[in-house]
Amino acid sequence: MSLDVIILAAGQGSRMKSKKPKVLHGIGGKPMVQHVIDCAVELDAPRIHVVVGHGAEQVREALGDQALHFALQAEQLGTGHAVAQALDGTEASGISLVLYGDVPLTRSETLRQLVAIAAQDKLGLLTVKLTDPSGYGRIIRNDADQVVAIVEHKDATEAQREVDEVNTGILALPTRLLADWLPRLSSNNVQGEYYLTDIIAMAAEQGVLIEAIQPEHEQEVQGVNNRLQQAELERWYQLREAQRLMHQGVTLLDPSRLDVRGNLSVGLDVVIDINCLFEGRVTLGNDVTIGPNCHISDAVIGDGCHIKANSVIEQATLQENCDIGPFARLRPGTVLAAGVKVGNFVETKKARIGAGSKVSHLSYVGDALIGSGVNVGAGTITCNYDGVNKSQTEIGDGAFIGSNSALVAPVKVGAGATVGAGSTITRDVAGDQLSVARAKQRNLDGWPRPTKRQD
Repeated sequence: MSLDVIILAAGQGSRMKSKKPKVLHGIGGKPMVQHVIDCAVELDAPRIHVVVGHGAEQVREALGDQALHFALQAEQLGTGHAVAQALDGTEASGISLVLYGDVPLTRSETLRQLVAIAAQDKLGLLTVKLTDPSGYGRIIRNDADQVVAIVEHKDATEAQREVDEVNTGILALPTRLLADWLPRLSSNNVQGEYYLTDIIAMAAEQGVLIEAIQPEHEQEVQGVNNRLQQAELERWYQLREAQRLMHQGVTLLDPSRLDVRGNLSVGLDVVIDINCLFEGRVTLGNDVTIGPNCHISDAVIGDGCHIKANSVIEQATLQENCDIGPFARLRPGTVLAAGVKVGNFVETKKARIGAGSKVSHLSYVGDALIGSGVNVGAGTITCNYDGVNKSQTEIGDGAFIGSNSALVAPVKVGAGATVGAGSTITRDVAGDQLSVARAKQRNLDGWPRPTKRQD
């Protein structure tokens, strides 16, 4: 049966104390509502509806590059009213799955169970048992242990408030039943809202079977209403990512001190030290070692690479057996061939560095094409920017650049050439030449050292 996923994302989230709509606040480096959308995509839903309200334009703009159907809930009159706004775009003969933009970490495996229940002409309901159910709608069962109603906390009797099984709001059912029940909802309750949960009693009255399932972890159905809850879910998400990596064979020296804010793919025998942050799409090959306090984003790290402590790598590609850091920064456009060494306090940007070359200390290499077997001495700078334009420096295979040299681009240093330490190179150097470009040294005898003036 065709599946419509309806994501409720219209709430203001005033307890977040933010100008930004609640569903756009992040977990694991992406908006909460994006997690929900991604889960819907995993279910192969042909139609994903996002009901927007507060901050509607911000939400549309943030999600606008995806195949989504937006429905506007101009007035926030409850969950039943919100779902009704998306109903016109659904397939009447299909199944509707209702999700929430501020409940980001429900697993697709859990939701597939609900959809399978709805495909049997039943109502699939996701519930959870909590030690402290305060504030949640209670699941009411009859003597045969069948679900017959959901009573919101504010409307519940004292006896009903003793129930520890609560509603998550997540449910799936045939769309034709949803279309029948939504117009019959009433706002005759403490909140004066149209509760989606009231359809449970309608289902029971009509003899529609209600089958409740529970998630593997209660965090799957935990919503975010404030910064504290956001932080709690963030840590659970990161722990889940750490567990995923360890199941794949990664050695994490402390699983509680890892942050993955994107997609991290790993090979065999990867070792990651403490306080490392991975953002965007990062791929680590076999036998990669990441030292402590590293920040890696949108990068490919080849087999056998060693990234030492406190290094930053962004939008870079490293082939096998590169040695980076400590305290190195590889900026966007850096491409390192096999066996390259980039040492401490070295920064690269749009630099292609050939196999076995070394930039070991205190250097800046930007807009550069460096051959293989090149040694770049400490304190070397490629002067690539004239205040308006960027120009390229080219260094041939086997060249040696002496310490404290400035290569003023555009300039070429040929294969096998040597640049003397302290040189400022403004003209091309041919292959196998020695170039020394520095002021002549003078030694003066009898020079009086300055003394402090007496006022």
